[in-house]
Amino acid sequence: MLEVKHVAKAFGGDAVLRDVSLTVQQGQVVAIIGRSGSGKSTLLRCMNHLETVDAGEILIDGLPMVASGINGKPVYAPKTELRKLCLKMGFVFQNYNLFPHMTVMRNLCQAQEHVLGRTKPQAATRAKELLAKVGLADKAGQYPCQLSGGQQQRVAIARALALDPEILCFDEPTSALDPQLTQEVLNVIRDLAKEKRTMIVVTHEMRFAREVADYVIFMQDGVIRAEGTPDDVMGEHRTEELSAFMGLLGDE
Repeated sequence: MLEVKHVAKAFGGDAVLRDVSLTVQQGQVVAIIGRSGSGKSTLLRCMNHLETVDAGEILIDGLPMVASGINGKPVYAPKTELRKLCLKMGFVFQNYNLFPHMTVMRNLCQAQEHVLGRTKPQAATRAKELLAKVGLADKAGQYPCQLSGGQQQRVAIARALALDPEILCFDEPTSALDPQLTQEVLNVIRDLAKEKRTMIVVTHEMRFAREVADYVIFMQDGVIRAEGTPDDVMGEHRTEELSAFMGLLGDE
């Protein structure tokens, strides 16, 4: 469903991703773990075309978002095709990125109307369904500043779902939240996993990675150091680097 092949990315001469390859299957929940600065979020942003790659290929449903051209230079799909491919990906940001001047309902409806071409009633109906799904049916008329961090993140998840993406990506969705609010958000993601939604989650929540993910990727220094099932990657035979990382989190 999603293929990343030999992707590289640098900022100002500093390599952030070095020859990264991975495959995400339909219905799979993939957790990407690793220390800050290991390249996790940059990889996720490259998959969503929020960053451009310096080398490599990214394919969605077998169609190239970016391919290797002459001399290995990346060549992105034409704008129209690129837009269609990007719409297959949904993105939930670490800091919510809700429009502060819009109500919760408008936050969910605007993109549906302008990107998908839904009528206002159609968009509102879908928004109400999704707010109920994330436990916020009574918050439609409120503004983001009136919500807790956990509620704002649940609205952000509903907004991403409103565009009906094939793959839903989360970039550290709980890093700005206290433990109680973290559980609110993780419970929503767990429910989505039960629906067999294809998801890629960059996270420091090791328990979540163990219990919910089908596949775990451990990154360090811009490369994938270990990958496989949660038991394979995080079990008793885990790498020394991963043991050290989990020790830092108090999760050995």
